[in-house]
Order: sequence, then C-alpha cells, then structure tokens
Amino acid sequence: MTSPFAAPDWHKLSQQALDNGLNNSAAVAGSAEMVAGWEKRSAEMRAQHGAHLDLPYGPRERNRIDFLKTPAANAPTLLFIHGGYWQMRSKDTFTMFAAAAMAHGINVALIGYTLAPDATLDQIVSEIHAGIDDLAGRLPELGADASRLIASGWSAGGHLTAMAMLNPHIKGGVAISGIYDLEPIRHSYLNVKLGLDEAMSRRNSPLLLTHPAKPMALTVGGAELPLLRRQTADFAGYRVAHGLPVIYEEIPGANHFTIMDEMASPNGRITRMIREVLERA
Repeated sequence: MTSPFAAPDWHKLSQQALDNGLNNSAAVAGSAEMVAGWEKRSAEMRAQHGAHLDLPYGPRERNRIDFLKTPAANAPTLLFIHGGYWQMRSKDTFTMFAAAAMAHGINVALIGYTLAPDATLDQIVSEIHAGIDDLAGRLPELGADASRLIASGWSAGGHLTAMAMLNPHIKGGVAISGIYDLEPIRHSYLNVKLGLDEAMSRRNSPLLLTHPAKPMALTVGGAELPLLRRQTADFAGYRVAHGLPVIYEEIPGANHFTIMDEMASPNGRITRMIREVLERA
C-alpha cells in the first residue's frame, strides 16, 4: 500500500515547514473553541456518570481511569486514550465521546497519563500498560467482560493505542489520526518537551515494532495535514505488508478535530469501526 496522495518527505522540509506540518492547532481555525466545547459537554457527562471516576492505577497524579458503565451486563469495554502530542490535555476533555459507544452497550474507560516533560515517552507508554493491566483486573468487579477490552485514541492517543496493542489484555484497536513514526516528531518543535533521542524514538515507533495479529482500524481525516495523513497510510501499509488485520479509511472532509464528530455520533464512522473491531476481536 502506498500513500494515496502527494505527501511530502519530511526529511526534505525546512525546520519551519516541518513544524508547521505537524501543528494541528494552528492548521485548524477555531480548534480552541472546538476543544472548549468538548470540555463543556464532557463535564456534563462526568456529572451524569460519577460512580467510577478517577480510579487510581499508579502513584502519580494523572494515573487515573474513569469508567463509564453501560446498563448492559457483562458488556465489552473500550479504553480511550486522549491526545495532545503527549504534552497537553487530559482524559476529562474527552468524556463526551463515551456516549455513542455506550448507546451500543459498550462500557467506556478513559485513561490519564503523566504529560511530558514530567514523563518521558518511555514512561508514558509504561503508564498506559500499567493502566491497562489494572483496568483488566477491575473489570469483573465492575460488571464488565474482562476478555473483551479494546483500545482507541486520538492523535497522540492514536500512537498510544498502537503501543497498547502489545498488551495481552487489549484485543483490538481503533487509532484516530495517530503518529506511528516518531522521527519527524524528534526533529520538530514538539521535541522540546518530549526530549526524544533516536533510541527512544525507535523503540516507541509502531512502524518499527513487531505487532500481534489483532484487529485494528486506522482512520484519519481527508482534510488533515499531509504529514499526518501519511503517518496513518504508512502504518496501514505496514500492517498489510506484515499480514496483520487492518481497516484503513480516510474520512472525507474531516480535519484533525472534526474527525471526532464520527466518534461522538452513535451512527458515526468511528463508532462503527469500534463495533467492527469488537466483533472481530
């Protein structure tokens, strides 16, 4: 599989062009207002589902999981991993996106993690695995089916979803607008806080790792920055080349933020991908 569009080779870009090519907030007018809207609706959702919020899975402040339970007994669970280039935002911004999956009888857990520069990417990935292990152990007491746990995430959360696929408790994944090769990140403005060196970049780049044969859906917006679209296309191609199950789809007209509309709706394309992955897991 090759990229179905003219994506630039990041190695040949100037520093400014590379930085601009990764800056989603600057590329999407009104993105701050969109995120503010998510936060407002998420606060309302948290108020409605307050029984299992901020469950600790580790010693650090952000080592917390929110569990939103659907009325269905012994239901599967979707673990959502938030984005923000590993250095911004929190799980609390994304609670609103649980509603659509819950409408289909799927529990939703949202995981927090320590942000850079207070944690390295190695440590962030380790926290995600610790959170998954803790959640999997809790699911029976929460009335959920521990054998049906899948992961999803947006942006940096898409990267962490791909890394979570290495955890035996995770049976499938839906990665949204993710990063799968960290080398462009290492050479960009984003590395001021991340502090990646080449070795850390390579061991945390899903494109360079060996993955188990679990079902995975990869999606990105057709109106996203070309470097981001290429990341998803390249990872989909990697999975095809290695015989790994994959659904790959660009959502026409969606940018890095409006793509999440497809997870907010019970009939949205990402919601359908979640259901498809659960059926195959």
